[in-house]
Amino acid sequence: MLSTRTKTILNSIVGQYITRAIPVPSQSILDDCGLNVSSATIRNDMAHLEQEGYITRPHTSAGGIPSDKGYRHYVESIGTVELPLAEQRKVSHLFHQVETALDEWLHLAVTIIAQMVQNSAVVTLPRPKACQFKHLELVSLQDSVALVIIVLSGANVRQQLITFGQNMSQEKLSALAIKLRTIYSHLTASQIRSKEIELSPEEQQITDCLVSVMEGQDGQKYEQHYLDGLHFTLSQPEFAHGQKSLALMELIEERNLLKRIIPSKRPKEALQVIIGKENESEVIQDYSLVISEYGLSGEASGTICVLGPTRMPYARTIATVNYLSLVLSLLMAKLYGQPAHDRSNLEAID
Repeated sequence: MLSTRTKTILNSIVGQYITRAIPVPSQSILDDCGLNVSSATIRNDMAHLEQEGYITRPHTSAGGIPSDKGYRHYVESIGTVELPLAEQRKVSHLFHQVETALDEWLHLAVTIIAQMVQNSAVVTLPRPKACQFKHLELVSLQDSVALVIIVLSGANVRQQLITFGQNMSQEKLSALAIKLRTIYSHLTASQIRSKEIELSPEEQQITDCLVSVMEGQDGQKYEQHYLDGLHFTLSQPEFAHGQKSLALMELIEERNLLKRIIPSKRPKEALQVIIGKENESEVIQDYSLVISEYGLSGEASGTICVLGPTRMPYARTIATVNYLSLVLSLLMAKLYGQPAHDRSNLEAID
């Protein structure tokens, strides 16, 4: 259990180390906190913090460096943080300048986040937990060959060729499409598969094609994403010796970044901070992540993630990720013609 003074000292060490990237000495803590105690008392408290695992020190008289445990205490002590109103308005103005298109929004969002937090940012395309069937068209190409056009939730369009055992006119194909659209509207692949209805061989063939496409979409665990700000992360002092830089570059080149950084189990909290060795993947245990979902419940959602060294500006990063997730959620609500459920602390972008 930490006393009020040792908590103050720990937060001072973390805050100063985030800013300067050098061990924090006792005199610097006194100057920062204005505590009415001696340097010797500060050093004793630092020894206690080291013993409890909150900081590390190269030797007894050296300054303190936060450990993962120290950063965790600092993050939990931050409380609610918000972007200044002037910055919210600036972000709102930037979104007014781009076209009303999802890819434009996401590209802008990842650039804004990276620049604001001076670290690597990742934004994934939104996708449903399980895609829903929205629309079907069948287009005759040859006597027995047709193009199946499937529209899924999230404006996701897929096309596939299908060959029937008999000639199929466009009129008959259109009639089949209308019937199956009516039967399967807004259903998931599992719901379509479990639906007990009598189908003709051609209807069954189209249904099997539809379910196969939908299950393929649901099986894509790691989504298409936008990445920006890698140069900010690689310019940090932690990457001066090159080994960490190489590991991160290999992760990106192998297209394994999302697989490594997105936890297999997400908590119910909207925003998650993962520090150092709390990461599941060993290759990113020198990093911290700030992760949030955005989107519409029951429709589609994506992920915003900031990746940087454990010495990242947590308060600034949390505020930025929180705000941009609200902005993207509001924009998606407009796109889908749905009301935004959470406009609190959000500078309007109407």
